[in-house]
Order: sequence, then structure tokens, then C-alpha cells
Amino acid sequence: MIYLIRRPAVAAALSALAIVAASHGAKAQQFPTKQVTLVGGYPAGAASDTLARAISDTLQQQWGQPVVVDNRPGSSGNLAATYVARAPNDGHTILVATDAMLTSNSFLFKAIAFDPAKDFAPVLNAAKNILVLAVHPDQPIKTVADYVAAAKKNPGKIAFGSSGVGSPHQLAGELLAQKAGIKLQHIPYKGGGATINDLAGGHIPSAFLSLSAARGLHEAGKIRIIAVAEPARFSELPDIPTIAETVPGVEMGSFVALVAPAGTPQPVIEKISQAAAKILKDPAVTKKLAGAGLVVTAEPPAALGKAIKDGLAIRGELIKAAGIQPE
Repeated sequence: MIYLIRRPAVAAALSALAIVAASHGAKAQQFPTKQVTLVGGYPAGAASDTLARAISDTLQQQWGQPVVVDNRPGSSGNLAATYVARAPNDGHTILVATDAMLTSNSFLFKAIAFDPAKDFAPVLNAAKNILVLAVHPDQPIKTVADYVAAAKKNPGKIAFGSSGVGSPHQLAGELLAQKAGIKLQHIPYKGGGATINDLAGGHIPSAFLSLSAARGLHEAGKIRIIAVAEPARFSELPDIPTIAETVPGVEMGSFVALVAPAGTPQPVIEKISQAAAKILKDPAVTKKLAGAGLVVTAEPPAALGKAIKDGLAIRGELIKAAGIQPE
């Protein structure tokens, strides 16, 4: 049976769509109409906080509205994520999220009050947080090959610290162990600060750390970075190799991104994304963030959406293989 659609009905539908599109476009032109809040899930000084503060002042100048950074630490970023997921979807509340908040946490907690794939609209994959493998300078280990050899000689006795159970730092260690066929002892800490303090103090022989926290102590000779967990060498430290140069397949990306509550009009998302990306690509801002161990990526919403989807799949499998149980 063939159904005929009357032209007046088609015209009415098209007219309604045009009105909606015009309404969203008008909202984007008017945005922001009040204070914009960049919500972070970690304390001041964290990578996400550093990035938020790098863009907030310039956004405020461009938009003529206050742009404030509101850190709501707790539950590995879940408190901040829950707050933003329930906020009005008008673009005035943005989550400065990490890969852990948008991927790993789904498998590390028995219950969280948000769905990272459904409750947020991707805005910008802003930057990569470089992860590194470091050892105490008294250790004879100078390379990844030395590290793997020591672990094979002493199965389960080479310990590495991380910023917590299920953190990307732990997952980097678990991935190295899997790919290299070695057994390592994981020592979880409550945050990167405690990890790096124990490494510098010689209480643990090695750790996976964020470069933003490790670089200063590396340059001071208090710890020794032997490799980065990236697919390519970090331009700021070109003499330090990647883990994958020795053990192929060991890459553990950690990112900082901007997401909005689901349902935020796409024109508003595009306006925020483009404005933030332009600021991040400014050479002065890029250099400042590189000094903190962040590599600007400034990828659009679609790329961030793919990163979240891929991260949920890859980290879910890795967490399960590592035997990590949700809290």
C-alpha cells in the first residue's frame, strides 16, 4: 500500500524544523547570558584545574560574562560529574572532565549517578595528560628493557605505585605487565602526590605518574623518568623514549575534556568548543600547558565522542583482565 503525504503536512513539518533551528541558532548567538561555570572533579593544581584556569580568563573577556572555575573533588571525580549531568542543559555549566570520569569509573564503582555515554554532550577533547614510568635514581634501572629484565628475574617483586586502583596510571602498569609477560606488584595510593613523594623518598622503586607532577622532580634528580606511555615521544622531552619502543602496544592515553549536560543545543556546543580550542591553540597557552605535562589536542565534539566510546570498551576489558573489583 502506498501512503500519500499531503504537501501542507510536509510544509508544516519543515516549517517547525526551521523554527527549532532558528531558535537554537539564536540561543548560540546570545550565549552566554549569565555566568559560565567550569566544574572540575579534582583539587586545585590538578591537570584538569590547570587547563580550566588556562582558558577561563580569556573566555570571560571574549564573552563579557563571568567564567569561574568550581572544583568539586570527591569519589574520583564522580561528584563533579553528577553535578553537571543534572545541571540545566543551556551551556552555562561545563564539566572539565578526565578520561577516568568518562570511561574507567563506570567499571570501578558498583553504582554511579550518571551515564558517561548518555548524560553528557561532547564539547572538546582538550588535551592529553602525559603518563610516564619513573624510578628512584638509586635504582640501576635506566631503560624499559632494564625494567622488564628486572621484573622477569624477580617475578612479582618489582613494585610500582599509582594514584589509585583503576587509575590510568595503574592501567598503564597492568598493560605493560600483560604485553611484556611479566608480573609486577601494584601499590595504590590516594592521589599522585602521595605516590611521587614515596618514590622520591625511596619507599617504592618505581611508579607511573602524570608528567605534570613528575617533571620537576625529574629535572631536580630526585626521580628518573625512563619512558612515556604515549605512541610518540613527547616534544618537550625528546630524549625520553616511549614504552612502546621496547614493548609494542603499551600506550595509555589520559585526556582532559570539556562536556556539557546532554541536550545542550548543538550550536551552543560548537560555540564553546571553537572558542576554547582557539584559546588552547594560542602558542603561549600551548607552551604553558606543555610545561605542566599537557599536550593540547583541541579535537572537536565528534572526536571526543569516539574517544569516550573507545575508552569505555578498552578500559572495561583491561580492568576486568586485571581483576579489579568495583567498589
